[in-house]
Amino acid sequence: MDPLDTARPEDAQGPDPVGAGTPPTPHDVARLSVASASLTDWYQVAEWAAAEGWNPGHRDADCFHATDPAGFFIGRLDGEPVSAVSVVNYSDAYAFLGFYLIHPDHRRRGLGLATWRAAMPHAGNRLVGLDAVPAQEATYRRSGFTAVYRTTRYAGVPERARVSDAEVVPVGRDHVAAVSGYDRACFPTERGAFVERWLTTGGHAAYVWLDRGHVAGYGVIRPARDGRRIGPLFADSRRGAEALFDALTSHLDPGERVYVDVPDPQPEAGALVTARGLRPDSVTARMYTGPAPETAMAATYAVTSLELG
Repeated sequence: MDPLDTARPEDAQGPDPVGAGTPPTPHDVARLSVASASLTDWYQVAEWAAAEGWNPGHRDADCFHATDPAGFFIGRLDGEPVSAVSVVNYSDAYAFLGFYLIHPDHRRRGLGLATWRAAMPHAGNRLVGLDAVPAQEATYRRSGFTAVYRTTRYAGVPERARVSDAEVVPVGRDHVAAVSGYDRACFPTERGAFVERWLTTGGHAAYVWLDRGHVAGYGVIRPARDGRRIGPLFADSRRGAEALFDALTSHLDPGERVYVDVPDPQPEAGALVTARGLRPDSVTARMYTGPAPETAMAATYAVTSLELG
């Protein structure tokens, strides 16, 4: 599976990073060393992502890297970091690709392609997912990926919280196991360790919707470089999703912006965030190397992230 080195990162929201660059140089590729990235390395990659306008959360690197430390790759020329990609194995059957980045000073030299080739074997025979900007769908199709649906990022200053009769409470330690169980129906595979980190990481605020004492939805909001990002937002009904959204945004500072990545196959999700004052900002395409895994799309009002699915 070899994308073009000139491809825009699959989940970039900022300027096209292709740049003028220099022609591919076999000598440069031969000098490239690709190895597993440490958490410290990934802090640097997060800065690259921020420069591209991806608006990463402040603690994303900590939560992401721990999911599969061997699945984060960085390429170096003479010891200098120049490229990155993540191929995170969630289970024996499922992996997710993200952070396909080449430093602006080193593009169009074959380094991204070499990094991809070094990293993809980590997925083995697993189904692999990714989120691609529409302009690069053809690139990923040539690499064996098929587009399944669009995800729209909505952004804006939400209207103030409304009163709801749904029982929404902050996630406590006694909720974590049940929330992880609920999450399994909405995500392609079990990811309990990640969910626990995502719920409890400093700065993250998580709420659960309880229907007659049982978990019927949950959501997380986290601080980002610009405003805050909501994800995931899963709920059995729009009423619950609305109550969760309002709880998540109830403590925002005046004028603070919110970003939400909404799957288009759930039209109620777009209607919800639009009703709360958010507007479409950008679009990506969810793609897989094989048949799309079954998930509770009707309950998916916002995906967790474009970088890790």
